[in-house]
Parts: sequence; C-alpha cells; structure tokens
Amino acid sequence: MASHAGRVSSTGADAAAGGKPRLMQVDGVADAASAATWLADNRAEILAELRRHGSLMIRGLPIESPEHFAAARDVLLEDHLEVPREETTPRTGYGNGIFSATDLPPVQRIRLHCEDSYSVVFPGIVLFCCLVPPEQGGATTLGDTRRLLAALPEDLVERFRRRGWMIVRNFQEHVGMPWQQAFGTTDRAAVESYCDQNELSYEWLPGDRLRTSGVRSATLRHPVTGEESWFNHVAVFNEWTHDPETREILVAACGADGLPQNTYYGDGSPIDPADVAVINRAFDEVMVRESWRRGDLVLVDNLLCSHGREPFTGDRRVLVAMGEPRRMADCSPSGPIGPAAFGPGED
Repeated sequence: MASHAGRVSSTGADAAAGGKPRLMQVDGVADAASAATWLADNRAEILAELRRHGSLMIRGLPIESPEHFAAARDVLLEDHLEVPREETTPRTGYGNGIFSATDLPPVQRIRLHCEDSYSVVFPGIVLFCCLVPPEQGGATTLGDTRRLLAALPEDLVERFRRRGWMIVRNFQEHVGMPWQQAFGTTDRAAVESYCDQNELSYEWLPGDRLRTSGVRSATLRHPVTGEESWFNHVAVFNEWTHDPETREILVAACGADGLPQNTYYGDGSPIDPADVAVINRAFDEVMVRESWRRGDLVLVDNLLCSHGREPFTGDRRVLVAMGEPRRMADCSPSGPIGPAAFGPGED
C-alpha cells in the first residue's frame, strides 16, 4: 500500500476466525491535514480492501472533530448524500452531511441491518467515525451479507427471492417516529411527491398519522463485484424480532396493524416467526466487532455488509456520513420492486 505519509499494517479476520473486522493500523500521521492527504494517497487501496472484506476499520488517524470527519468523507466518497431519507432513527445534524449515527437510548441494541434497504435509492457506502468512545460496549457491529446469504436455508432464500418483501410503516406521535421527522418536512404534498417518486403507497389516517408500504427485492447483486447479498430489513423490522413483552406493549398501544414498522412477504402474507428467528440467528453467526477508539474510521460497503450497535455505558459520540448512492433497480434485484398494491391492516 502506498502509504506515503505514514506506516500502515493490516490485521483482522472474519467471523469464523476470531470475530474481528478487517483493521488497517496507520502510524506516523501527525495532523488532520496529513490524514486527508494519506487517505487521498491510499484511496484506491482502501476501496479495494473494502470491496474484498465488506467493511474496513482505519485506526491511527488524528480525526478529532466533525470538520475533520467531513474532510475525510470528501476524500473517500465522491458523491455525498446530504440528507437522510425515510428516517427510522433520530439523529443530530452537524451540518455538511454529517450526522450522529443514532440518538437511540444507550440501553437499546440495534440489530445488524443494511442502511435504507427499504428505499429504492440507498447509500452504497456508509462511513462512521468515533470522536468519543464509550466506557463499555457500544461497538458498531458488522456482518458480511454474502456470508449471511450463504448461511440461510436455501428454501427460505428462494421464497424471498421469488416473492420479495413488504415494509409497512406507521408514522405517529409518541410511538415510533412522526412523519414530519422521518421525511424532514411538514408539507403533506411533499411527502406524497416523495412516495410517488420512490415506489411507496401512502395513506393519511386520523390523528395526523401516515401509513406507507412498499414491496422490495430481498436480494441484490453488487454492481461492481457482481456478488449477491441479503439486502433487506425483513427480520430487523418484523414484529417477531421484538422480545415478547415489548411486542405485547406495542400491540396494546398501536394495535396489531399500527406497529411503527412491520414486514411481510411481498404479496402481503405474514412471515413465519420461525423464519424470522432463523434469519436473526444467521445475523448473530456472521457478526464481528471491534471496540471503538478515538479517531477510528469504519467504512461499510452497504451492499456487502450490515451494521448495528451494541448497548453501551458512558458518553459515545459516533458520527456517520453516507454516499455513492445506488438504485435498487440497477443492482439485479431478484424480486419485485414497487408500491404495495394493498397493505396489511388497511383501514
């Protein structure tokens, strides 16, 4: 690797051989300007490593502020996504397309998922940076979606390849996220236009509530490597992934058809809870982790690798930037893509 401004060594293993992500250790880079130069000098090699492993942690660069992170982002990502789309998690904005990774409570585990797999346009690369590491826990977990696909039963995969999957979201105050926050607007016409342009059905419900639904392909192929991956929120958003007590509380508060999000087969039929459990176990099997240190960067190829978050204690300041947008239709979808012809639980 043409490091130029510092020495570099690469370590790490896959889930089967130690549970660590690919780690690139950089030494001898003195300041943020030199870090940006080092990233520019080594960009081609960094992206090659990213394609090979699905994710890559770079450790040892002096990145200490959102501005330093934005400079790194500008070097690594040619096409930025400035505004999150169809949000499912609260975030703090730092300007210039930089956000907190999530503002969900520290006690909450975030399961492995691919960013915006429910959207017809999604980031090709997700970039994280740690400015303040937590006291305990809080790793950004990673899981190769190619290995995940291979670990799933073939009959389960074939069902989802053929039928696709449906996401149904209910936007409301107090439980989940209101539509104004998720879409970043208070204009209903703007939301309707967005849905029309992004293959979503929508329905306005009493109490200033919104329900959207869309059918998506469950697997895609990477446009550069040609590899097929498991790219969906089938399990992470399914009602049966909640622990029984949480599911009971949500159903009591929202009704069986009013959960903040739920998933189905693409034709609207329910997914067997046993299949949801199989998918979640497979995610756990491919998961790898590395504790954050100050200044760490993590690149995630969003088609080749999923990401999540451990619960944590203490302060944790992890930022995110997204870029290299891809269209689902350009990634050899195995199943249908479009607005739902109908949604489970229509009023």
